[in-house]
Amino acid sequence: MARNALVDIKRSLDGHVGERIMLKANGGRRKTVERTGILEETYPSVFVVKLDDDQLFERVSYSYADILTETVELMVCRDNDTHIKITFIQQ
Repeated sequence: MARNALVDIKRSLDGHVGERIMLKANGGRRKTVERTGILEETYPSVFVVKLDDDQLFERVSYSYADILTETVELMVCRDNDTHIKITFIQQ
C-alpha cells in the first residue's frame, strides 16, 4: 500500500514540474526551514527543487516518503499570491 502511495505522490508532482513552489521542511531540533524555488525534476525516488538565487544552496532534493510522512510540505505558488498545498491522504 505504501508503494502505491509513493507512486501517487510522484504522479501528482509530475504535473507541477517547472512551476514555482514553496516548501516547508523539518530542519531538525524543532526547526522548520521554508524555501522557494522551481520544481525542477522528478525521479523514481526523489524530486529536485532549484532554489531561488538568494538561498544558501542551489538545489535540494527530497524523497516522496518525506511528503507521505509530512516531513516536507509543498505548496504550488500561483500568480495571484495564492498557494495550493500538495497533500496526500492515506486510505
